[in-house]
Amino acid sequence: MINLPMIIGGQPVDKKEKIDVIYPYTQQVIGQVPKGSPEDVKKAVEKAKIGLEKLKKLSSYEKYKILMKVAHLLEQRKDEFAKTIVYEVGKTIREARTEVERCISTIILSAEEAKRVHGEYIHIDAVPNGAGKKGFYFREPAGVVAAITPFNFPLNLTAHKIAPSIAAGCPFVLKPSERTPLSPIMLCQLFLEAGVPEEAVSIIPGYADVGQAMTTHPDVRVVSFTGSLKVGEIIARQAGLKKIVMELGSNSAVVVDKDADLERAAKKSVLGGFAVAGQVCISVQRVLVHEEVAGEFQQLLKEEVSKLKFGDPMDEETDVGPVITVDEVNRIQSWIQEAVQKGAKVLEGGVSCAEEKTVFQPTVITDIPEESKLFYEEAFAPVVTVKKFKDIDLAIKLVNKSNYGLQVGVFTNNLKNAWKFIQQAEVGGVIINDIPTFRADNMPYGGVKGSGIGREGPKFAIEDYTEIKMVVFDLNA
Repeated sequence: MINLPMIIGGQPVDKKEKIDVIYPYTQQVIGQVPKGSPEDVKKAVEKAKIGLEKLKKLSSYEKYKILMKVAHLLEQRKDEFAKTIVYEVGKTIREARTEVERCISTIILSAEEAKRVHGEYIHIDAVPNGAGKKGFYFREPAGVVAAITPFNFPLNLTAHKIAPSIAAGCPFVLKPSERTPLSPIMLCQLFLEAGVPEEAVSIIPGYADVGQAMTTHPDVRVVSFTGSLKVGEIIARQAGLKKIVMELGSNSAVVVDKDADLERAAKKSVLGGFAVAGQVCISVQRVLVHEEVAGEFQQLLKEEVSKLKFGDPMDEETDVGPVITVDEVNRIQSWIQEAVQKGAKVLEGGVSCAEEKTVFQPTVITDIPEESKLFYEEAFAPVVTVKKFKDIDLAIKLVNKSNYGLQVGVFTNNLKNAWKFIQQAEVGGVIINDIPTFRADNMPYGGVKGSGIGREGPKFAIEDYTEIKMVVFDLNA
């Protein structure tokens, strides 16, 4: 049993009321954390205002050194962190190790960006009233950051919020998913151990009331949220005059053109569709394949999926672990049934495992109707759907026929078709000859439409965590 305290202004805080952390694979309680409240948020924000002043006194080099120490400390404990991630998320041990390595990289990238919070010289004399004047701007910390993270990448997505926050000189109040609070608390403990001013670090596990208290607090300047579109819209309405950064999910598409490398496209689609049991914002959900190669591609896809081993996430050979809860299994099953009733066909899988209640077999659905939830909603499940198209213009139309727009993957050797997608796809990222699940932690990552506002990646997050201050000298005086 893992028992961890919440942290308010750098200090451990315990409470009688607890949140149980459930291991998705066995449905057993493997940890507990205190249940936070709006009052805890108020205390944390008051501490954060002190933390803001302390962070302002740190040099860029000092912030760099602190964050590099965090990365070093995490490197020393990466096996412990990986096992904790497995227990709270249910992802496979191999996937958990990858997440820890990515987290270390994200923190190092943030440390480097702490030295690159640049400004710019502005030619004030480029306008008629600017003669004799010189100007420049620089960036300074925006203020207190409220960060809310999801369950699927509890460590790296936390790092994507709090490491750039410290690099920018901003204190943070963090609410992790109530399902996966353990590794985020452990990471915040490393931030304190590395020397981040204690008042700048708060993490409060809790439910919607905690999130609302954070995002509506008048002394919070930045809200960074990763989660569902529904919750994102609520936060946007409630937050008030704040800087808002949101990544709100997707139903990402892969397009397989008739001249594509079909074997590569099939293998990559399986990799992107079933990682973390499909519980990834940029998981491959919709595969749109040219009708001339659809039969061959579907057979390759079926063969690749049949090779996957699913079950115990601690088994080194497991490829697909459990989904987060039994309720999610039931939802997935109902969505598949709806699609089949409307004309879809189950090519592979389609059922849960009787003995392992949260394990859902990797599933491929063909002839997916556009009016089914598996096509237009975010499945967040180990399910890949396939639909044929007759020309590239229709493929683009199908990609854009979504309220979401995070990333798209396009397999093609036709340069003109690639550029058509780059120019016309309504998404934040176009990945040519790879899957939309690709993400480098230093790239600007985010979407359009219902997929969110703003971009993550340390350099780009820091832009949202800072304000521009303009300085003008009148040399005529």
